[in-house]
Amino acid sequence: MRIVTVDPDSCVACRNCEYACAFKQSGDFGRNTSNIRVNFYPGEKVCIPWTCTHCADAWCMNICPADAVSRNEASGAVEIDSNRCAGCKMCMLACPSGSIHFDAEEQRSKKCDLCGGDPSCVKFCISGALEFTEEEDAYTYKREAFDAKIKHFLFSERRRDG
Repeated sequence: MRIVTVDPDSCVACRNCEYACAFKQSGDFGRNTSNIRVNFYPGEKVCIPWTCTHCADAWCMNICPADAVSRNEASGAVEIDSNRCAGCKMCMLACPSGSIHFDAEEQRSKKCDLCGGDPSCVKFCISGALEFTEEEDAYTYKREAFDAKIKHFLFSERRRDG
């Protein structure tokens, strides 16, 4: 399965991902219809695009009383069927990453559907902060990046002590 991965160090806060998603979902550029959100943390001087990770064991899917949340077999995306959604917001409560939002006008929950396997947010990301990669490759990359940071930290500590 392929997922959208985020490299917060590369994000330039242009919000193109939000605009691209909004346009794909609703035909306009109102960021409130976007299924990806760029969160700003000014104290840390970082911004992080945030969207659904399409969990292997999707809690939103397990808790939905209307069976409106299901996995698309073709794309692997966990999707919400707006025709079945009762608007109870249980999926929002169950989501560990907070990636589901509520459309007050439609009275329905909404989330990333991977644009049918061709995510617009990734196509319009100018900095390369978003990538559409195989799930296993994403975990391998994250582990290797984390290992490199630890090695750098340890090496720096040794030089200072040394």
